[in-house]
Amino acid sequence: MPPDDDDPFAQLIVSVRQCRLCEESLPMGPRPVLQIDPRARILIAGQAPGRRVHETGVPFDDPSGDRLREWLGMPRDLFYDATKVAILPMGFCYPGTGKSGDLPPRPECEKAWRTQLMGCLNDVRLTIVIGQYAQKWHLPQAQKNLTETVRAWKDYGDRVIPLPHPSPRNNIWIKKNAWFTDSLLPVLKKSVRAALG
Repeated sequence: MPPDDDDPFAQLIVSVRQCRLCEESLPMGPRPVLQIDPRARILIAGQAPGRRVHETGVPFDDPSGDRLREWLGMPRDLFYDATKVAILPMGFCYPGTGKSGDLPPRPECEKAWRTQLMGCLNDVRLTIVIGQYAQKWHLPQAQKNLTETVRAWKDYGDRVIPLPHPSPRNNIWIKKNAWFTDSLLPVLKKSVRAALG
C-alpha cells in the first residue's frame, strides 16, 4: 500500500528507507533497518545492524536480539510491535566489519534522519540506550567509558537505562560485572512492564 501523501511521518519513513547517502561506503549496500511508530512507549537506541540483521531486514534478529529480549523480559511478538517498541539505531545500515568486530555506525543517519525521527516519538516512557555510540548521543552526561556509564544507571533517572551491547562477544564483560545481572536487569524488566503499562 503506498504511503499517504498527506502523512508527513509516512513520507519520512519512505525517505529513510530509500536513503542512499553513504551507499559507496557500505560493503553490502544500503538497507536501512529500523522500527518506529509515533505511538511507541519504549525506545531502543542501538548501534547499527549487524550482517545477519542486514540480510533479514529485521532489527535484532540475531543472538544479540535473543539476549536483549531476555534482558527485557519481552516476548518476540511484543518486541516487534512498533506501536509499543521503537528500534532506532545510530546507524541504519550495516557498516561492515573491522579488526575487532563491526565498524562504528555511519554518521550520515544521525545528521540526516535521527533528529526528525526522534521528533515523531510522542509517547516514549522508557529509553534503553545500548552501546557507547548511542550513549554518547542520548546521555551527554555519560561517564568516560561504557562500564562506568552502565554502572551509573541510577543517575539517569527512571526513564533512561544504559546497557552494554547484548552481543555474545560481551560474555566476559557480563561475567566480570555481576552487579549488571543482579541489580540492573531486575529493574530493567520492571521498568519495561511499567512503560508498557
